[in-house]
Amino acid sequence: MSIFEAIVLGIIQGLTEFLPVSSSGHLELAKAIFNNPELDAEGSMMMTVLLHFATALSTVVIFRKDILEILKGLFQFKWNEETQFSLKIIISMIPAALVGVFLNKQIEQFFGGAILLVGCMLLVTAGLLLLADRAKNTTKPVGYKEAAIIGIAQAIAILPGISRSGATISTSVLLGIDRERSARFSFLMVVPLIFGKIAKDILDAKGEIMDGSFADGIGVLPLTLGFIAAFVTGMLACQWMIALVKKAKLQWFSIWCACVGTIAIIYSLFIA
Repeated sequence: MSIFEAIVLGIIQGLTEFLPVSSSGHLELAKAIFNNPELDAEGSMMMTVLLHFATALSTVVIFRKDILEILKGLFQFKWNEETQFSLKIIISMIPAALVGVFLNKQIEQFFGGAILLVGCMLLVTAGLLLLADRAKNTTKPVGYKEAAIIGIAQAIAILPGISRSGATISTSVLLGIDRERSARFSFLMVVPLIFGKIAKDILDAKGEIMDGSFADGIGVLPLTLGFIAAFVTGMLACQWMIALVKKAKLQWFSIWCACVGTIAIIYSLFIA
């Protein structure tokens, strides 16, 4: 993998992990454009792990005060606001965790250059964002039932082209939850899942890590630069997205998803 490809993939991951345009969908499109055999599911395994770790780390940095407050509350061992929030996070994780455990093999089949699927799912994302952008502002908090519904949206967003942040934030807003709370919950709920996935991937690849072969075909420098690109752009995108959600500016991302989705469908049907 070239340094240019690694940096581009890092920037795509960093931006699209938080912006509601589907990181998995855009990464699949980037792989199709690069047409590099090293970017298939197996060859880019370590790059994928590092890029997701970078964006998870950027989330922790941006929400460090929130996370510290939650941890402090949990260690009081009381039924306080932090404990209740943590329980809601756990509830929201269950659907995606179940899908990941029991349907992992089936899900992997969607990540082999299925450009038509990505295009169709981007159109679905565009519709969700448009609906959410037109929803009325409310001050409703996240409840346990809402956490479960948002979790189902997150599980569906495993499909490439369905934006995780777009699906969860849109679902939250359509449920009547305050926009800023929607964005905060959406970004915090994915952190445990990402770290859990990273831990699993590292354990699966411990042999390659121990003998240094994890970088074969990619290179240590591209891995490092891709990580830095994803981390830096992730922090910028996370802060930008919170501000945009508060101002109800999701329609522009809806237009982007609609355009990219349409191009992907045309490409897969008439060009590829």
